[in-house]
This record gives sequence, structure tokens and C-alpha cells, in this order.
Amino acid sequence: MEAHATMKYARSSPRKAKLVADAIKGKMVGEALSMLELSIKKSAAQDMAKVVKAAVANMQSVHTEASIDVDELRIADVRIGQGPRMRRYRARAQGRVGQLIKRMCHITVKVMN
Repeated sequence: MEAHATMKYARSSPRKAKLVADAIKGKMVGEALSMLELSIKKSAAQDMAKVVKAAVANMQSVHTEASIDVDELRIADVRIGQGPRMRRYRARAQGRVGQLIKRMCHITVKVMN
């Protein structure tokens, strides 16, 4: 049995989110959530924790007839996709303008029994 959850347009760069995703891939859910709580990459880790909790809730709601033990769930797959980029502009020296690119990502987490 497996379930998944997706967060679109997360406001962290895909590069930072992939670092967090690689750390929790294949871990048990409880262990992964404690790792995310202590992670250095706070914004990506908080978004990832929300998606993991949503995937666990999806697993519990879909498979109501079978008893699901949350401690037995494992993170099977974590995928990070590139989202759209916001472009902002900032004044620079000598009347020029500098472009700031604020990146977003899509996070998908799959848990299985």
C-alpha cells in the first residue's frame, strides 16, 4: 500500500530542497520528521515536513479498512521538480538594474507500508 502528497510552488530553490530530500529518502517516517526538525535548511525542511505529514494522512484516509501503523511507514520516494521563477529587479550602481530570480519547486513524497 502506498500514498503520496504534493506541494506545488514551494518557496525554496530546488537545489536546496534536493539536499533535504536526499537526507530523508528511504527513512522511516518518524526518523525523517525528526531529521527535518533539526535540519539546517529550515524553509525547505518545513515544507518537506508538511508534505510528509500530508502523505501519512492520505495513507490513513485511503486505507481505512486496514489498520495502518504510522511507525511502520517508510518514505519510498521524494521528487523535487522545478517550479516557475519570479523575477524581481533591484537598483544597482550607475543607474543600472539588477535582476533577482526567486526560484520555486514542486515537492512530491510517496510513503509505503
